[in-house]
Amino acid sequence: MSTPSSTPDVDATLDGSGPATLDEPGPSKSPAKELETEVARRRTFAVISHPDAGKSTLTEALALHARVISEAGAIHGKAGRRSTVSDWMEMEKARGISVSSTALQFNYQTSPDAEITNVINLVDTPGHADFSEDTYRVLTAVDAAVMLIDAAKGLEPQTLKLFQVCRQFGIPVITVINKWDRPGQSPLELFDEIESRIGLTPTPLYWPVGIAGDFRGLLDVQDGSYIRFTRTAGGATIAPEEFMSAEAAAEREGVDWDTAVEESDLLISSGQQHDQEMFLAGQTSPVIFGSAMLNFGVRQILDTLVALAPSPGPRDDVSGGVREVTDPFSAVVFKVQAGMDTAHRDRLAFMRVVSGVFERGMVVTHSQTKKPFTTKYALTVFGRDRTTVENAYPGDIVGLVNATALAPGHTLYTDKKVEFPPIPSFAPEHFSALRVDSADKYKKFRRAVEQLDSEGVVQVLRNDIRGDASPVLAAVGPMQFEVVTARMKTEFGVDARMEPLGYSLARRTDAASAVELGRQRGVEVFTRTDGALLALVSDKWRLQYIQKEMPELTLEPLVAAGDQ
Repeated sequence: MSTPSSTPDVDATLDGSGPATLDEPGPSKSPAKELETEVARRRTFAVISHPDAGKSTLTEALALHARVISEAGAIHGKAGRRSTVSDWMEMEKARGISVSSTALQFNYQTSPDAEITNVINLVDTPGHADFSEDTYRVLTAVDAAVMLIDAAKGLEPQTLKLFQVCRQFGIPVITVINKWDRPGQSPLELFDEIESRIGLTPTPLYWPVGIAGDFRGLLDVQDGSYIRFTRTAGGATIAPEEFMSAEAAAEREGVDWDTAVEESDLLISSGQQHDQEMFLAGQTSPVIFGSAMLNFGVRQILDTLVALAPSPGPRDDVSGGVREVTDPFSAVVFKVQAGMDTAHRDRLAFMRVVSGVFERGMVVTHSQTKKPFTTKYALTVFGRDRTTVENAYPGDIVGLVNATALAPGHTLYTDKKVEFPPIPSFAPEHFSALRVDSADKYKKFRRAVEQLDSEGVVQVLRNDIRGDASPVLAAVGPMQFEVVTARMKTEFGVDARMEPLGYSLARRTDAASAVELGRQRGVEVFTRTDGALLALVSDKWRLQYIQKEMPELTLEPLVAAGDQ
């Protein structure tokens, strides 16, 4: 994917000499060889975490270390301090949370004299649990994940939920234990928790020297050397690193160094060493300790991603075939977003390139409608920053402007026909009727509902009794409703109100069961926009009663329905 020729506050080469540019292919390279080279250079990943584990701060720290930005802007949402570069919604800034997802691409070299310049695609994800469905979609577009854990809190519910999605998709996970500059659990306690709670064997790569709250540096488990960090003012710039031998480290740090060596040796002697095949198979997870706020351990995370994370690979299609990265162009849409900037009244569809080479302006086929789609307006988007894309390769993320026909899970392709599996919808847990009091705003109201529905912000349900004037919105978390009402007002000029409904469960049903379910107390049947029939049920006891008394009725759980 092309990178910006000039960007404010950008210093994107490793040595600070200028903005990043992709290597020009040599004249002797064939198109196939050029494509293979570009694929091998790419790493596409997302960060998964519980809210407040430091995800947005880590995203910014990674951008800082890749010289994409020259100075980090502390944690967003604090009075008098600017928000992180990846957040753009006013709600995000006001509350210090992430409720959207964007993508950042940058070049990265593991050392100034490295022969290969890697291309990193960092797909930022919502941090708040109410928007886990958006994160779920993002995980369909990446090849690896960084699981970020708070050193004090350990594994938390949202992290566990998203890890299970990674396991379902076969995504290898690199674990980063963050906030080691603050008091927390011991390293061995955290390792035990990871192994016992998610069945993933953690393997140490960089071990902390100094207890949580007294972070000195990292023991490089692979070669036994020591990386000592020096704090910078507010963590705004890259923390200087001092490299020392084991002997010098022992003299400098004394008992803290001895403890780090003993603990890491204990794990290695028990067989917890990195094995690339086991990592890619989702059986083990390499672990790095760090502090995103202080920029400690951030370079080590990037180096590990380059060394261990897989480059883009083939993807299964709905027919049971496989789309190889060297096949003609294809891509899958994983997110649709509007309202990202009031100056741009457009609608962006984010696609992950699966195979072939994308060239701006090429005409592709939309698999779901079989109609042609022109890609004249193609962008990279991170926060409010937009850059035109001329070409992109497998693993890259491209935003297509005004793609009104595209929705999450849709496929685009050229030449060889392909369609990738649709992205399942999460099981909603919160339900509200949406109303507008002003009759003259009804057209705008309907347009707004259609827009937000197509983006996948919420699921829109309808039935004959309620009609189009009062659709029911279904969401994973109640904050999704706040996003709906806020965007309807700012983007469409519609003051809408929510009326919570007394349902807590949704189950997929069929036409044969719908009539009888509609007669049951505490049950209402709706049609979702995609045509699926959903039965909303008041509570799990009511559901259990119906299933026991009328087992012939279809009541199937949705994705991520958990133990509802």
